[in-house]
Amino acid sequence: MLTNEQIIGQALDRIEAGYIFPEKLVDIDAAIRRRLAAGEYDDLDGPALCAMVTTHLQEVCPDKHLRLLWADEPQSLDPADEDEGRAAFLALLRAENQGIRRVEHLDGNIGLIEVRRIASADEGAAAIGAAMQLVAHSSALIVDLRACHGGAPEGAAMWCSYFFRDDQVHLNDIYERSTGVARQFWTIAHLPAPRYADRPVYVLTSAITFSGGEDVAYTLQAHGRAVLVGETTRGGAHPTARYAVTQHILVTVPTARTVNSVTGTNWEGVGAVPDVPVPADQALDTALKAARTHLGA
Repeated sequence: MLTNEQIIGQALDRIEAGYIFPEKLVDIDAAIRRRLAAGEYDDLDGPALCAMVTTHLQEVCPDKHLRLLWADEPQSLDPADEDEGRAAFLALLRAENQGIRRVEHLDGNIGLIEVRRIASADEGAAAIGAAMQLVAHSSALIVDLRACHGGAPEGAAMWCSYFFRDDQVHLNDIYERSTGVARQFWTIAHLPAPRYADRPVYVLTSAITFSGGEDVAYTLQAHGRAVLVGETTRGGAHPTARYAVTQHILVTVPTARTVNSVTGTNWEGVGAVPDVPVPADQALDTALKAARTHLGA
C-alpha cells in the first residue's frame, strides 16, 4: 500500500511527463513538495488527500482539469487503453441519446435543443442531425447547455458547423504537448441536416457547464453566431488524460490546449462569459423573451 508521500510523488511524475504547460512544472512541484515536507498531507485519508492536493495544485496553477480524483470503485492500475476508454465513452453516449436530452418546438416558432454531453462526430452525427432537422424551420433557436458536462472536440466542431454557411470557418486549434502539433478544427462540409446559418441562436449556460459544452458556447460567441445567456461557465478548456495512481486515486493531466481562431486564447480558468448574465434558472425565460422581441412576436 502506497503512502501519501508516494502517491503524491507518482502524481507529480505524471504531471511532469505530460502537462501542457511545462514552464509551470517547477512551481507546481515546489509548492506541493513544500507542503509535503511540512507534513500537511500526512494524516489525510484518500478523499481528503485528493481534495487538498487539488486545491493546492490549482492555487499555483488555476487549471480546472489538473486534479487528483477519488474513485469509490476500484480502478485498474494497468496503463490506460485508449480503445477501451473510447468504447466506454461511446457506450455512455448511446445510453444518453448521444447527449441530446430533449428537442422542443416552443411558441413563436422557436426551437429548443437541450444537450447534456457533446457526442463524438462519427457516432453522434445521426442524432445531432435528427435534432437539427426537427428545428430546421424554426425562426430562432435556443441551445441549452446548462447541464452539459463535456464531451468530444470533434463533436463540438460538428455542433458549431450547423451555425455557419459553409466549411470555410476556422473554429479553433488543439495543440498537443506530446507531438508538438496543432490540430485545426474547421466547420464540416457535409452535414446530415440543413444548416442553421441565417437565424438568431441563443446558448444557455450555467456555472456547471464544462469542457466540451464550454467549447460550443465559447466558439459560437467568439464567432458572433450566438448570444450567451445565463452564468459564467466552469472554465475547463484543456483536453485531459487520466492515470491511476492507486486503485482509488487518479491524477488528471491536461495534455493539450485549445486556441480559438478569433480570440487567440480559450476559456480556461475564466469560463465562457455570458452576453446576458442571469441566474441559470432564469436563462430560458430570458432567452425566450429576447428571441420573441427580436422576431417581433
